[in-house]
Amino acid sequence: MRRVILDLFAGPGGWSHALTVLGARDVGLEWDEWACKTRARAGHLTIRTDVAAYPVWIFSGRILGLIASPPCQAWSIAGKRLGLVDQPVVHQAVADLAAGRDTREQLLGACADGRSLLAAEPMRYLHALNLVGEPDWVVMEEVPDVLPLWRQYAAILRSWGFSVWTGILNAADYGVPQTRKRAILLASRVRTAEPSPPTHAPSAEPESLFGPGRARWVSMAEALGWGATDRPVPTVCAGGGPGGGPEPFPSGSRKTLADARARGTWTPHPDAETAQTSRRDGPHSAAWTDECRPADAPAPTFSSEAHRWSWSLRSNNLTNATVRRADEPARTLFFGHRANECTWVADISSNLPDGEQQPAPIKITAREAGVLQSFPADYPWQGNKGRQFSQIGNAVPPLLAAHLLAPHLNQPFNPDDFTLAA
Repeated sequence: MRRVILDLFAGPGGWSHALTVLGARDVGLEWDEWACKTRARAGHLTIRTDVAAYPVWIFSGRILGLIASPPCQAWSIAGKRLGLVDQPVVHQAVADLAAGRDTREQLLGACADGRSLLAAEPMRYLHALNLVGEPDWVVMEEVPDVLPLWRQYAAILRSWGFSVWTGILNAADYGVPQTRKRAILLASRVRTAEPSPPTHAPSAEPESLFGPGRARWVSMAEALGWGATDRPVPTVCAGGGPGGGPEPFPSGSRKTLADARARGTWTPHPDAETAQTSRRDGPHSAAWTDECRPADAPAPTFSSEAHRWSWSLRSNNLTNATVRRADEPARTLFFGHRANECTWVADISSNLPDGEQQPAPIKITAREAGVLQSFPADYPWQGNKGRQFSQIGNAVPPLLAAHLLAPHLNQPFNPDDFTLAA
């Protein structure tokens, strides 16, 4: 019988897409309707179910590897972080499940946030599967505050004969255009568990006696295909965003074309020798208007002499929001109950001539957010804008996932196999 990879809390397919690139497949368990629809459109196998209620015996004797990314809302800095309050209860649930005692119903009433207890759910599967000597390997991912819980898992898994590694990894160190830090657990019965060496660093490293140095972190502009300069120029129209794709305004707040013109469309006066031309419109386009670009068209770019400002991504509308230049990786992307507050903002580098206005902030599109999470630009996100952004913010970056999974699959991994912007 062919053994399969089981993916708990599978989401829209971050782990699944990584496995596809590596020539493997998983069976995902996921409850959210729209994440399941996204997975279906992407071709991933899915059982729509409550992970906490699904019987484990169905998989007994069939599991090669187990993946788990429990929902992070109870622990994330984007929420109330009641998971930290509930942590002793979750630790108790893990200890009980590891001993074959199911006390979840009693402990649930003691939780300030019922979602906290989902972080103990993988142990229910692991205990049942361990009785038949499965799985061969385990990979789990969560927000950094869950690391103490992963260490508890690690101690239990070691007592069952696993080699285990736990720690915090930064997705930017593995080529993801985002400084997303996550608590990781890697465990294996058949090899030493440890993460793959990082491929990227904040600054490019020179070649040494030990081989080539790590490449520089991938910037947002590079990932989005925003041209040869570090100063991409987002444009906005009725139906297009900074990098093309869907309308830049979330559902329920569509703006008029006149408002869109005021927010983002402008007419630069580039020097003929310094203007960077678009591959779509050719060398004769001296001004950008509100004509919509197709999703696969690159964003137009101009040199610093041409447009006098560069673009940055602002994480939310709070006064202390993180702002990152487009020539840097994004900060951790998360989208709360307001769906999307991430905006491209223009940085003025000199006084504007009469008649020119600074562009107003432009909301990031779901397509762009997905690329910054290392999904391909054409990934088939389903649902309205709010549901798409929620899926993206909660997903594991597929590029990071591939680095973590490849050693367990004994598969060579070439990061160039990942296509981001199209």
